[in-house]
Order: sequence, then C-alpha cells, then structure tokens
Amino acid sequence: MIAMRMIMSTAAARRAYAGPALFSFGFRPFFLFGSIWAALTVPIWLGAFLHGGPPAITRDWHIHEMLFGFLGAVIAGFLTTAVPNWTGRMPVLGGPLAGLFLLWLAGRLAMLFEGPSAAVVDCLFLVAFAGVVWREVLAGKNWRNLPVCVLVSLFALANIAFHVWPQADLGVGVRLALGVAATLISLIGGRIIPSFTRNWMRAQGLDAQPAQPERPLDKAALALTAAGALLWAIAPQAPVTGAALALAGLGAFARLARWQGLRTLKEPMLWVLHLGYFWLALGLVLLGASILTPLVPRTAGIHALTAGAIGVMTLAVMSRATRGHTGRPLQAGAATRAIYLAINLAALTRVAAAFLPATHVVLLSASALLWVLAFAGFAAAYWAMLTQPRPAAA
Repeated sequence: MIAMRMIMSTAAARRAYAGPALFSFGFRPFFLFGSIWAALTVPIWLGAFLHGGPPAITRDWHIHEMLFGFLGAVIAGFLTTAVPNWTGRMPVLGGPLAGLFLLWLAGRLAMLFEGPSAAVVDCLFLVAFAGVVWREVLAGKNWRNLPVCVLVSLFALANIAFHVWPQADLGVGVRLALGVAATLISLIGGRIIPSFTRNWMRAQGLDAQPAQPERPLDKAALALTAAGALLWAIAPQAPVTGAALALAGLGAFARLARWQGLRTLKEPMLWVLHLGYFWLALGLVLLGASILTPLVPRTAGIHALTAGAIGVMTLAVMSRATRGHTGRPLQAGAATRAIYLAINLAALTRVAAAFLPATHVVLLSASALLWVLAFAGFAAAYWAMLTQPRPAAA
C-alpha cells in the first residue's frame, strides 16, 4: 500500500505539473546548480589562496560554501525528491520549489559580502528547507525518518553557528556540519547501498546477497558515528573524542565489508556508492587518529570526509537519482565513469597532500583540477536530463 501511494503521488505530480522542467522535481535545480557551484568555488578559492583575491574570498568562505552552499544544495535536491517517496505526499515543485532555490541562490550571493544582513540572507535557505522537511514528514506520519528531520535542523543550526562564533581552528559550526554530513551518509547510505546491491545481485542471479540493513552491527555503527560526531563538535581535542571517531570508522569498515562491494565491480554506478562509504570509514579513522597522535595530520581526516566521502557520495547519488527519476537506465556511460574516476583521484591527492608537505601545493592544485573536472563534468553530462522533460516513453 505504501509503495503504491509513492508511485501514485510521483506519477500524479508528473501529470499535473505544466511548468518548466527544471522545477518539476527538487533534484533538478539543486543537483545542477549545486554541481556548478562546486566546480566554481574551488578554483576561485585556490586562486585567492595562491595569488590573492577579493577580501570576501577567504579560507572561511571556501569552507562555508563547500559545506552549506554546495552540500546544502545536494541535500536539498535529494530530500525534496526522496521525502515524497517516503511519505506518499505530493512533492514540492513549481513556484514553491523555485522560491526555495532562489533562497539558496541569494545565500550564495550574500556570502560575497560581509555583515549581519548577509548572514541572515544566507541562513534563510536552510531554515526554510528544514521547515519543509519537518512539515512533509509529520504530515505523512513518516516517523521512521524523524532522525532525518533532526539532522537537517542541526545542519541549519550549524550554519547559524558559523556566522555567530569565530571560525579559528574549525569552529563549532563547521564541526557540527561535518558531523551531520557523516551521520547522514551513515544513515542514508546504510539503507540504500545494501538495498541497491541486493537488488542488483538478485537480478544477476548471484547468491549470498547482503543482509537486510538495521541489524545490530548497522545500528551500532550508526550510533558510534553520531556519538563521535557530537563529541567532536563539543570537545574536538579530547582523547575520548578521538577514540570514539576511530571506533566509528572501524564500525563503518565492518559494516561495509558485509555489503560485498567487490562483487559489484562491473557496475560502476553501484560500486561507487561502496567507495563513497569507504571514504567515510577512512575519514572517521584518520580524524580520530589525528586527535590521538601527531603522526596523522588532521587535514587528512577532514579531506577524506569532505573531498572523499562527501564528494564521491554526492556524485554517486546525483548521477543515480537523476538517471532513475528521468527514466534513464541505471548504467554509467563513459562520461559518468570519468566523473567517478576524477572525484576519487581528487580525494586521494587531497588526502596525500596532508602527508607530503614538500609537494603540498602541487597536490593541492591537482586535487582542485580533478574536483572541477568531476563536478563540471557532471553538470555537462547531466544538463539535458536535469533541464528537459522526462521522455514520454520513460
């Protein structure tokens, strides 16, 4: 019955909507312009870092726009599309979706200026978006996804904290936002990766398929990730925080091992999800180790989580969701495979730069170039799918 409601609400929305295709579903504007923004902000910041630039283009601007600008857009695109499937309610589309998108765009412009008014404009989008998610989940009585509502609200609060408290040595707002991102990947990834893997293996006639999620190990790994993230937001230098993060990473590795990712290597659109979760596990271990020993640079853990887990998982989810919701086969063509390769190499070179200070600038530049190729490549390869109506036969 629930599945039928989901199908009916999506189909009804598609039939009833007569406006521009770009605003027919949330994934369309947010995936497209989020990827464009990701491709623009890194070279803008790197140029300012290496050669100087406008006063607003600082390290804090770079951090903010990667987290609350780019990642905020991808989360909005994913949830405004996924929540109707969870609740069976009509999706946010047309004028309301365009209004939400314009709030996001206004925030990006506001961050080029300083002052309280710019901060207020920037914060409006995530606050409004959190309100939309709460309204839909509560109206649909979709109690299972209340944790998602809480996480989105914490993400909006993290953005407010970014503007209220100083950002020296990664402020509480940044740490909280990264913790929310890690927990969302653990929560959502822990649902979709084994499910998609199991469905694909069943279609291939393979046995020994991954177990259903939400087993004790899954719950423990998710709880450890949330606990480690919370401790890091509150006490970033405490040994107990380092131990909790490292243990959460080991739990994520154990969880990943049960999903049999190595058996999916011939399907790039599937194994890239496993690789994104691998970066999450590695990032948690490195971040925890950096607190416990000076031998591990903190930036290695930070960028394994950002360039690695966030970068890889966002592209994996955006490409799969775009193809699925526009009626295309869930198969990665040459362009999509190149995108996956570029983002993983971007993450690898960025993490390596933390351990190789002598070649830091070279590796940093290479990572930035690969990041731009990945996200600009996504925008180019998926532009038509995201801006044109779904094919009639799909």
